[in-house]
This record gives sequence, C-alpha cells and structure tokens, in this order.
Amino acid sequence: MGQIIEYIIIAIVLIIISLVIVKLNKRNFNIEANKLITYLGGKDNIVNAECNMSRFKVILKDVTKADKDSIQKLGAKGIVEIDNQLKIIFGKNAKQLKKYIEDLL
Repeated sequence: MGQIIEYIIIAIVLIIISLVIVKLNKRNFNIEANKLITYLGGKDNIVNAECNMSRFKVILKDVTKADKDSIQKLGAKGIVEIDNQLKIIFGKNAKQLKKYIEDLL
C-alpha cells in the first residue's frame, strides 16, 4: 500500500512539473501582438491582416513605417515585401498572432 502512495505522489509531482514547464514555455501572444502592431507602424497603418498556414500577410498604408528588423527579432523566420504588403513567416504561431491582432484593431 505504501508503494502505491509513493507512485501517486511521484505522478502528481511530475504532472505539476509538466504544467509549470508548459506555462513557462507558453508565449504571451497579447504582448507579442502589441509589439507587432507597433513594429508595423501602429494600428492606423494596418489596412488588412490575413493568415495562411505559417504566413501572416498584412497590407499597410505606408510600408516604410514597418520595422522589419524588430519584426525579425520578434520571431519571424522571414519577411517578404511586395508593394504595400508584408508576408511574414511566423510558423505555427501565425494564426494566434492574427487572432490577437484582430482583437486589438
């Protein structure tokens, strides 16, 4: 009986440790979305935002206001500029960022 209790305690401790690790690794997308909006020149500069798989496409009024270096530091794996739009590769986080940005705009 004592050994079963030890296994239960070990299982509970492992679950708690797992939850703490997941919580620490989880990115705060609300903060990142605010930063991204700033790096894109502010919410008044954003005309439209779309998400396609791992790419986040944003149409801007003035693309020169975008700080591509800071966007890259935020975690973008690549940025392509075409006319007044930026296609930013964020990987699996693109959809979550788009959702938060839409809520902020």
